[in-house]
Amino acid sequence: MINRHSLRLSVAPMMDWTDRHCRYLHRQLSRQALLSTEMVTAPALVRGGAVHLLDYSPEEQPLALQLGGSDPAELAEAARLGAAAGYGEINLNCGCPSDRVQSGCFGAVLMENPALVADCVAAMRAAVAAEISVKCRIGVDDQDPEVVLPQFLEQIAEAGCHRVIIHARKAWLQGLSPKENRDIPPLDYDLVLRMKARFPDLHISINGGITTLAQAKALLEAGLDGVMIGRAAYHDPAAILGAADAEIFGTGAVCPPERAVQAMLPYIEAHLAQGGKLHQVTRHMLGLFAGRPGARGWRRALSEGAHRKGAGPELVEAALAGVVELAA
Repeated sequence: MINRHSLRLSVAPMMDWTDRHCRYLHRQLSRQALLSTEMVTAPALVRGGAVHLLDYSPEEQPLALQLGGSDPAELAEAARLGAAAGYGEINLNCGCPSDRVQSGCFGAVLMENPALVADCVAAMRAAVAAEISVKCRIGVDDQDPEVVLPQFLEQIAEAGCHRVIIHARKAWLQGLSPKENRDIPPLDYDLVLRMKARFPDLHISINGGITTLAQAKALLEAGLDGVMIGRAAYHDPAAILGAADAEIFGTGAVCPPERAVQAMLPYIEAHLAQGGKLHQVTRHMLGLFAGRPGARGWRRALSEGAHRKGAGPELVEAALAGVVELAA
């Protein structure tokens, strides 16, 4: 099980971003924040045998596995695989609005069928001891969030879900792209706060539009149990995760990005020794010095050099030296 303290701040699961290399980097910056996998579909694990998608480094813990699916039995089996792999939390995706997810009858479209979501939660709860959580929107399309969200929460809570992460926007399944769904529908933090008041026994984290730790602290102080940050944590990881242990968890000091880079060097060497490519790791490191002198040179050095044949940790060390020199 995940320590509840770690749930005060978490990094959102993000397709093509929060892979194991990204998570290892994020863990160098924060020892406390909960990290998440990219969404892994239950059919890929159960029918496709793609258990390699569950691979991670033990250092990434605390770590949650996000599953996509809508078949209770299949999700239960996928949850068993995830729990056996060591994940302390299994999260069901009921928030992704992409066409590919809709066609598979999971993601945000499940907001239209809370009874099915409850069946999925119950099946997963019966299968594993790990925490079963749900990530959802406040509603989809023409639904009235004031009506559908409490009904949705009530049903999944009765099925055994004790933790929910609410993206405080609707998802428009028709008419908006996944990218537009992250920005265009208006945020409604007040609704999420009302849900916490209405369901005091539910552990509720809020997601959507949060870009600073000051915002996160304000939402925690307003009564929410946790805050989940996505793109801001990815694009400016030092500002969010590097300061999180001190600012959000009250443990440890701020981790400067220079220290995180040094910590990544042995990991990069090991990845290359196993046949990996430098850019697979460094693509997640581009934002480490966002807003600091030398940030542009850092990004250029990594983005242009990491794809070159034979590129290794010395490229990262040279790029870091350039940043340090400008800061002196």
